[in-house]
Amino acid sequence: MNAMSLAIGAGALLLYSLISGRLQGTIITAPLAFAAFGLAVGTGGFGVAELDFEHGAIHVVAELTLILVLFTDAARIDLRCVRRDHNLPVRMLLVALPLAVLVGAVIAKWLFPSIMIWEAALLAALLAPTDAALGQAVVSSKDVPVRIRQALNVESGLNDGIVLPAVLLFAALASAGQETASAGSWVQFVLLQLTLGPLTGVVLGYLGARLLDTAAERGWASAAYQGIGILAMAVLTYLVAELLGGNGFIAAFIGGMVFGNCLRHPCTFLFEFMETEGQLLMLITFLVFGAALLPEAIEHFHPEYVVYALLSLTVIRMVPVAVSLIGARVRLPTQLFLGWFGPRGLASILFVLLVMEEADVPNHEMLLSITMITVALSTLLHGVTAAPFAKLYGGMTQRMGECAENQPVPELPLREGPMPAIND
Repeated sequence: MNAMSLAIGAGALLLYSLISGRLQGTIITAPLAFAAFGLAVGTGGFGVAELDFEHGAIHVVAELTLILVLFTDAARIDLRCVRRDHNLPVRMLLVALPLAVLVGAVIAKWLFPSIMIWEAALLAALLAPTDAALGQAVVSSKDVPVRIRQALNVESGLNDGIVLPAVLLFAALASAGQETASAGSWVQFVLLQLTLGPLTGVVLGYLGARLLDTAAERGWASAAYQGIGILAMAVLTYLVAELLGGNGFIAAFIGGMVFGNCLRHPCTFLFEFMETEGQLLMLITFLVFGAALLPEAIEHFHPEYVVYALLSLTVIRMVPVAVSLIGARVRLPTQLFLGWFGPRGLASILFVLLVMEEADVPNHEMLLSITMITVALSTLLHGVTAAPFAKLYGGMTQRMGECAENQPVPELPLREGPMPAIND
């Protein structure tokens, strides 16, 4: 990474900021634009930007992005509201998500018989979390019933943190290879990684919410520094968990969930972060994806990888979603709509970078290539279909009249901030 690469990245951010309003609501989404630009200027295109995905700076940015995404995604979801009014995403998280990992692992093992079962499970887990940002026109469209777009919004906000322990566990098992770990080592793994991490998140999330409430009520904290406070809170939660021997990423997710649901005063600084710093980190990630990760995936390309990627975006996602919605009284078009709009994006990119840095998985090049190809196809296919499919489906639901799809529910903030007042 050199000065030219940084200058190109800064120029891309400036250019997109100037035309972002004109592109809003079109088939050209921000992730698609930055992934395509990265591919054009990186080693897969003109080669004017030198970005190595193994560079330490990229991994630092990826880890910081993952910490903040896990924390803020969890913090923006009101669990009481979800439990009371949003049964569709609850079904998709509790039934469809684990079923998708199971189905994805079985298909991966069948399609790639040379890999271990734990590698197949890891691949399925890497591709399980969804990213509503890739279908922004769906979750922000006033044409789509609020209950349906909020189902996708809530699901994408929680499924990355929920599937993270499975990613870490499968990566550890895949790294162990054929060796059988002792009972003591597995007990230690469970206690330290999957217990101390959540415990740290609960304690620091609650304490952080109480401290910020007290400071805001007494006028000690300005609005600007409240935003800095949440960044420090997320990073501190991660670091304390790591120092104690737990998993910092799990701690960040649990800490964000506790923080957001225990905070008493309006969380405006969180929304401001998601609209600015959060968006910036997302765009940088997709730029790196196009410039460094996608060319690496193409270098190790096999036709079977595309087959699995397409299955991941269709059968592996849509069948579990349909199963989870049995008894929910939503119609077939809705099941297909919710099944299709499960884009793979930010979480999958960050998870695979995390696995490649912290685990020694035998077929890591294959996992990287399949994951990046899936994200690339998802960025393209979900990006270009979001706006037209949202309008088409919205028209269908308007003709349905009074039905389960049109049941009113409260709206929760999107990753990009509060719901827009006007639909472009």
